[in-house]
Amino acid sequence: MDVLTGALDAAAGHPAVIRSLAAALAADPDALTVGAPPVVSRLVGELRARGADLPDPVCCRCGRTGKPLTRSSAGGVCARCRRRQLATACVRCGVVKPVAGRDKQGQPVCARCADRPQRVCGKCGRTRRIALRARDDQPDICDSCFRGHEALCSRCGRRRPCSFASGPTPICARCAPRATATCAHCGAERPPTARWPEGPVCDPCYIAALRRRGTCATCRTERRLVHPPGPNATTCADCAGVPVSHTCTDCGIEDRAYEQRRSAPCALRRRTASALSGPDGQIRPDLEPIYQAITATDAPRTALNWLRNSAGAALLTQMASGAVELTHQALDEHPRPGVAGYLRAVLVANNVLPQRDEQLSATEQFLNRALTGITRDSDRRLVHSYATWQVLRRLRVTAARGGRPRTYTHHARTNINAAIGLLNWLAEHGITLADTGQADIDTYLTEQPPSRYRIRDFLQWAAATGHTRPVTIATPGRNSGPATDHDQRWAQIARLLHDDTIELTDRVAGALLLLYGQHLARIVAITHDQIKTQGRQVFLRLGTDDLHIPEPLAKLIRALARDGRPYTGVGTPPTTRWLFPGLQPGRPLTAARLGERLRKLGIRAQPGRRAALTHLAAQLPAAVIADLLGIHPTTAVHWVHDSGGDWNRYAAQLTQDANHQP
Repeated sequence: MDVLTGALDAAAGHPAVIRSLAAALAADPDALTVGAPPVVSRLVGELRARGADLPDPVCCRCGRTGKPLTRSSAGGVCARCRRRQLATACVRCGVVKPVAGRDKQGQPVCARCADRPQRVCGKCGRTRRIALRARDDQPDICDSCFRGHEALCSRCGRRRPCSFASGPTPICARCAPRATATCAHCGAERPPTARWPEGPVCDPCYIAALRRRGTCATCRTERRLVHPPGPNATTCADCAGVPVSHTCTDCGIEDRAYEQRRSAPCALRRRTASALSGPDGQIRPDLEPIYQAITATDAPRTALNWLRNSAGAALLTQMASGAVELTHQALDEHPRPGVAGYLRAVLVANNVLPQRDEQLSATEQFLNRALTGITRDSDRRLVHSYATWQVLRRLRVTAARGGRPRTYTHHARTNINAAIGLLNWLAEHGITLADTGQADIDTYLTEQPPSRYRIRDFLQWAAATGHTRPVTIATPGRNSGPATDHDQRWAQIARLLHDDTIELTDRVAGALLLLYGQHLARIVAITHDQIKTQGRQVFLRLGTDDLHIPEPLAKLIRALARDGRPYTGVGTPPTTRWLFPGLQPGRPLTAARLGERLRKLGIRAQPGRRAALTHLAAQLPAAVIADLLGIHPTTAVHWVHDSGGDWNRYAAQLTQDANHQP
């Protein structure tokens, strides 16, 4: 009796607490075994401390001990599990979650949607929910700008925002353990993303359920299917008699909410309009094409991520607000060329900025950087004159003609680098260009790799302008290199033509390489204007004449021209002139990227092209190859000669052919 009296005095020292304890024991005779409510739990703890043989109160859901328990139909539960037991659908987002508050009408609201004070963030300047209130000299910080205290994560060893940052074992969000549960849909043991009436749901099943649309078996309308729960759902929410959740507040469609109960397309339209608005709060008229291009994307989630995280989107917002001028010059001066380059592509592709030859402009910027690597001032002035009046002048003439290949500036940069290399070598040996003789040039060429033979153009210009004496530079021999094996080539062609698991872009590009020996730079530059169809026949203009494409490659080209590539960059216009559009809006896929994609399929560009041209040159005259494939006649003659072809009597045979059509 003394033990019980001492335990009661320690656990319930106030008359009101004694009355609560008496009511709990009267309502449930097994309360001391269950350990709930909390006043009973305290009494059990005092009795155990005095030697009583009672079980330690434990939560019947999570199994934790030492927590105050609440009575429920299943037994005693801790506060966290009790909130989950009472979870219901949030009136704002529709997700079944623990109730964190009530709106003005008394409806349940989850923690994410619960009202919190909105003030101006001291970091980004936007009116947002405040995550960290101002104190001392620190301003209010909104949810988006808030970052936890950084520390070295005790698990991954990286310095990141961590929980328990001031303790001995800080842990970042990526390494923090998450409680797992058996998914009610797939049965896998995973961290639950939501807890629905049927039980916990893992993230893959959660996303799949929100996107599962089809024809309801009862009302025959196109809706999200929710019953029975899981991948075999056949009935919509109305027909199943369950509350309709996750409905977009703008368009009314049932979809996953991304921002204030809006679907991804509606959230994208709202966020894009906010990013492109001027000081008056309206979208600038000259940026209207950008708004249409971003919101017309087939991947709104990707566009939302770009607007939220990309430095290019931040720069676009600055241009829309007037903080940065909407000009090519402002983009040239940006400290991050990659960011400015992508945004320039978006603006040019949508006709917001005028077209500009980016290759030529990049070469001019390359020249300014290259001049800083020249040893002598006189040589620097000489290279500047050579590049300005010889190299860049030719480039401008080529650019004015149009129809140039995508990499038409590569040769110019090579010539400039060759001139700089020669002049620096002469400076190291104490020789001026005016005193350079044939012996010096021969020594320079023998000591260096074959790429140094590119100095021919510079030395010819220097001799013509009186800067040096004429010298002779031998032409290096042609290095044919290896070619793809005949059987291997045809096996690769068969795979490209018939394997539907390969992406259509790679199938068409690889076939053009292995069948017609096209350079990767010319393949990616193919436009829709080069493709002509007559009934079921497909013609492709690679040179001066149309090339008839046989089946099944013709079918693949028709499909690619009709459907396009599945992935394009944010801000790409709805239509494009390129058959192989790249991720940069308005520009084709790069030859380097296409080469990487083909190498993953086991196709090497140079050996494959050599094998294709060798095969064609053995069967066709050089003139025909040049006209159909768009290569120089001299190059075609070399290929015919290397392949052992002999077409000396080709014209005479055509005149004797009665079926030949001139």
